[in-house]
Amino acid sequence: MILTLRMIFKEFIAKHLLGYIVGISALVLSCYIAVVIPQILGNVTNALENKTLPGGEIAKLSAEMLLLAVALLVLKFTFRSLILGKSRDIECFMRSKLFDHFQKLPPKFYNSHKTGDLMSYVINDLGAVRMAFAMGFVNLVEAVLINLSTIIVMAGTINLTLTLISVIPVVIAIFVIFFLKTPIRVKFRLVQNAFADLSDKIQENISGIRIVKGYVQEDAEVKKLEKASLERVRLQVEYKRTSGILNPAINASFGVCFSIVLIFGAIYTVKGYINIGDFVVFNTYFGMMLAPISNLGRVVEIWQNAFASMNRLDEIFAAKSDIPDLPDAVKEEVQNGEIEINNLTFKYTGAQKNALEDINIHVPAGKTLGIIGTTGAGKTTLMNLLLRLYKIDDGKILLDGIDINKRETVALRKNIGYVPQDNFLFADTINVNIKFFDEIIKKEAVIDSAKLACVYENIMGFPGDFETIIGERGITLSGGQKQRISIARAVVKNPAILILDDSLSAVDTNTEEQILSNIKKILTDRTGVIISHRISTVKNADEIIYLDHGKIIERGTHGELLAKGGEYYRLNEKQALENEIFGDKSDSVGAGASRQNDKDEVKVRGFFGNDGGGGLQ
Repeated sequence: MILTLRMIFKEFIAKHLLGYIVGISALVLSCYIAVVIPQILGNVTNALENKTLPGGEIAKLSAEMLLLAVALLVLKFTFRSLILGKSRDIECFMRSKLFDHFQKLPPKFYNSHKTGDLMSYVINDLGAVRMAFAMGFVNLVEAVLINLSTIIVMAGTINLTLTLISVIPVVIAIFVIFFLKTPIRVKFRLVQNAFADLSDKIQENISGIRIVKGYVQEDAEVKKLEKASLERVRLQVEYKRTSGILNPAINASFGVCFSIVLIFGAIYTVKGYINIGDFVVFNTYFGMMLAPISNLGRVVEIWQNAFASMNRLDEIFAAKSDIPDLPDAVKEEVQNGEIEINNLTFKYTGAQKNALEDINIHVPAGKTLGIIGTTGAGKTTLMNLLLRLYKIDDGKILLDGIDINKRETVALRKNIGYVPQDNFLFADTINVNIKFFDEIIKKEAVIDSAKLACVYENIMGFPGDFETIIGERGITLSGGQKQRISIARAVVKNPAILILDDSLSAVDTNTEEQILSNIKKILTDRTGVIISHRISTVKNADEIIYLDHGKIIERGTHGELLAKGGEYYRLNEKQALENEIFGDKSDSVGAGASRQNDKDEVKVRGFFGNDGGGGLQ
């Protein structure tokens, strides 16, 4: 079932129905009192003119007006607290629903949507919807109730001709609104899109600031941002030019009508058609209509903005995963870790060639599979399919004998430890990154996993050891440190299947051997999948497959593959020759061949100093 904003609104309002009932009741009652007060003022004026009102009665009416004013104050406070307060709550509620929806969307959705664009949905569009539920709703109700009530009272109790004159600004407002509502909505959508584009450029530039500095492109990037900013300004000006027509048109018509009302009202009073009290009441009512009518322009703008944003948000909510869980999906987690892949063929959407073709693999529980091959051979794609990040249409992947398409996605991934190529770390403490926000994991387990990943000594060298806060995406760490912390994060889960996707590329061979030796100990009763470009990483696996252009061209143990004298053998000879000539070019920090160890690199990069990120200045 596709989630929509209407469904979200219904769910929220159902939970807060009493608050809305009280708030709307207070709003309606405040409008009623606002209409009653001028009537009392008119009666007092007429009585004073005719000298028929005793002093005690004047005091009583004055007290009555004072009580109504206090009641109006309380009612306004009540509906503003409830209705405007609930608008903040509904914004948070919608944001939670949207963020939850983002979590369920597949990777291919994010391949076609920029981060800046998605951020504009979460911030700008939700803000526009909130405004509609706040002052947009309050001003709309006040405009309808106060204008309608005052018009009925003026026409029924004072003078029909003057009432018809006073209605002219309302008619003009409705006429202008009818013609401007669609252009306002369209132009606001363009403004939102421009904001998304601008946000994306800023986010992308900041994320890639080291590349920008390294290629001396600061001025060029500033010019690109200026161009995007000017485009947003242009669209914003067009939008304001359109929406700005409404208020001046209403205010101008109101001013003209007010002058006409004063002239005719004075004439009618002199001729005795109405008395002074009625004239005072009429002018008071006519003045009361000014604020709601003037607010109509803002109300229309708010609601048209909200409609444009709601359409954008509904488009996002309409996006759904192509790998949904079946109603009878298996909720049991992977226990043994047996992997079986049968006749698997896969092609990315829009691609001309298959990323994988006729893949058949069997990894018994407790065994380790090594995967090696050229760049783009399909190694990472295979792991993405194993984690069910993409839909499998041709072939099967079985875990513990159960098709992953028949497993509940959360249960499938819960007992798999995965270290991806792009070792993403959060801007939080090292402890939180290893635990990955799972408070159940004990500190002892975090320490053990760090030791296993050979990063414990580096962590203890930081000023706050495990409580050291790293930068965005772990930017304050070296490549080797990030990889090893990512390994610790996967190991601490104590998973049934451990997947290392080229996760040792930034460490030296000695550290690699130590990590693999440690991992081998924990893989004695677990299934392991190790992907690498280096034969030294996979040579001890129980079986090794060589992928090339999405196909398995060789398979066997390290010794068997060398004996075949094929692609694996040639790659081994090439890497052995490179090591002999150039030596081991990767180091324990993954940042260059010249540094001795991670601790030295941290000092060089100024991790404890002012530059914070060690990047180009």
